[in-house]
Amino acid sequence: MKLGYKVIYGLLLTMSLVSCSKKENIIEDPLVTNRDTTVSPAVDFFHFANGGWFKNHPIPNTESSNGIFRMIGDTINAQIKDICEKAAKNTTAVKGSNEQKIGDFYASGMDTLSIEKSGLKPLALEFAKIQAIQDVPTLMNTMAYLHTIGANPAFSFYVSQDDKISSKHAVFFSQGGLGLGNRDYYFNTDEQTLKIKAEYTKHLQAMMLLVGEDATVAQTSSTTILKLETDLAKISRKLEDLRDPIKNYNKMPLAQFKALTPNIAWENVMPKLGIAKVDTVIVGQPEFYKGLSKILTSYSIADWKTYLKWDLVNTYASFLNNAIEKQNFTFYATIMNGVKEQKPRWKRIVEQTDGSLGELVGQVYVSDYLPKGSKEKLLEIGNNIRDVYAEHIKKLDWMSEATKEKALQKLSKIVMKVGYPDKWKDMSQVTINRNSYCTNVMATNKWSYNYMVHKFGKPVDRTEWDMFPQTYNAYYNPSNNEIVVPACNILVPGFEGRMPDDAILYGIIGGSTFGHEITHGFDDQGSQYDEKGNLRNWWTAADLEKFKQKTKLIVSQFNKFEPLKGKFVNGDATQGENIADLGGVVMGFEAFKKSPQYKNKEKISGYTPEQRYFLAYGYAWMVHAKDEYLNRQIMTDVHSPSQYRVNGPLMNIPEFYKAFNIKPGDKMYQPDSLRVVIW
Repeated sequence: MKLGYKVIYGLLLTMSLVSCSKKENIIEDPLVTNRDTTVSPAVDFFHFANGGWFKNHPIPNTESSNGIFRMIGDTINAQIKDICEKAAKNTTAVKGSNEQKIGDFYASGMDTLSIEKSGLKPLALEFAKIQAIQDVPTLMNTMAYLHTIGANPAFSFYVSQDDKISSKHAVFFSQGGLGLGNRDYYFNTDEQTLKIKAEYTKHLQAMMLLVGEDATVAQTSSTTILKLETDLAKISRKLEDLRDPIKNYNKMPLAQFKALTPNIAWENVMPKLGIAKVDTVIVGQPEFYKGLSKILTSYSIADWKTYLKWDLVNTYASFLNNAIEKQNFTFYATIMNGVKEQKPRWKRIVEQTDGSLGELVGQVYVSDYLPKGSKEKLLEIGNNIRDVYAEHIKKLDWMSEATKEKALQKLSKIVMKVGYPDKWKDMSQVTINRNSYCTNVMATNKWSYNYMVHKFGKPVDRTEWDMFPQTYNAYYNPSNNEIVVPACNILVPGFEGRMPDDAILYGIIGGSTFGHEITHGFDDQGSQYDEKGNLRNWWTAADLEKFKQKTKLIVSQFNKFEPLKGKFVNGDATQGENIADLGGVVMGFEAFKKSPQYKNKEKISGYTPEQRYFLAYGYAWMVHAKDEYLNRQIMTDVHSPSQYRVNGPLMNIPEFYKAFNIKPGDKMYQPDSLRVVIW
């Protein structure tokens, strides 16, 4: 995936004009104005390309980072705000219409008086269900119910395509249940992690006070929750160990799953999860469930009630009264990510409206905001990238002809979904009104969950999209052997109203988007799936070993990058994204070489075509972040920090060395023996 799985933005910016005189306006070239010429491109290309922008645009107190995605997010938010406000003003919209749902959802979020008055009432039914738990069977049934409304207590459950039979849906179970998200937060002993753990303890206590416990009980509850989560963390795999699709694919009969977890009556739990007549499940981490079965009886029912109450409130904290929302913000935004102030309320509600009803908002976006011809242009660039990919595969000197044939077959079968879906998901069953913001969010969570579980037993719909057209992101789905590039990827900041030159189109849309996503089909994970999306080895033994040696080299390369003092990039966990970044920038450049701009050696703003291409690639990742955010990214994200998504791949590309005169001894220089060449 191009970005972190929580980053969702559209790509538009207001064109910047600089008045040079009363008679003349000169359009700025972002590739020139973004630079910091006090930094040598041979020392740190990322800051050379983007440092000028960073100096003039410090990170706002309301954000954990700033850059191209944040600017884009602000612009798309303004557009969606317009959609929401227009809908909210139409109080006579037909009940059940898209406009009514968008308008009422937004209005309920902006109605802070009603939210304050309601307090915890929107969760009253759920609190009652938790309180009624009597034993392990009712505990598991209640956990199952909480999963259906968007919570994630104790474990993770979902329905998706069977990795080895991509034409069928399967039931998956994996590890989960951690309030801190990653197991390492519970065990690492560096200063920053210990601080976060201490603050988490305080946060748990504060939240339990806010849900009505007295100080003594809240303190005890905090200790209980942390201890229980630590036990769940002990049986959880590390981030990098979750990347192996073979080791995390353990298909077994339900009877075997029951034998693995003797304290859980899955035949009773499955119907509560919305799944009937299942005889086989896929368990990501069997040792986690073996341990969970023991943990269920090692804590009292009262302890589990405390944990479930916390997990429920944590799930819905952002949609409740001000005190709970602020406490949630203080820990997860300020402590974890360095954000000092909340965004304006309208922006928070706009983002949630888009997140919950993006399928409906997207239909308006496509109609009112998307430039005509977007699909066609995206497909043109995508097909050009695929063509040069095929040329590269044919010329590889490390791969046998037998494996090349299979690789080319897979490449030719990649489905490219661009722009927006031909059909929209049916959200007619979702009931939205202006009475309760939290209840509206829960309604959309229930819809999303039901949409997922109802896939079980039905044919796989390979036309389905998992992103909205107003989402500035893209993804590769190995089970469908497809890439999905939403419509807003066509637009480039600073070039509104005019077509960017090819160097920019291929540096951003070609390299960091299409090239990146296609390469995911051939990274350490994607390369294990065949052209039909099945987890099946299509490599010769010798070629597979050569490929693994190359991936080890990129792991070693990124392990040396140090975003924060004493904190290094996790090369194992990030290797898939690093391989995709490298493949993307290489293929984008190869496609660019076929353009008239490159062939004619056309200079723009004093830069050669090659230089503009690499500057454009740097522009694609123009993001600077607070230390707290970087710390969390290093621990929880499979994407490297932006600086290394630029410098890392470029250090392996000879054309970059030539374009910016990189020589031995320069920090951007890698000896030939250490340069990574894969695709």
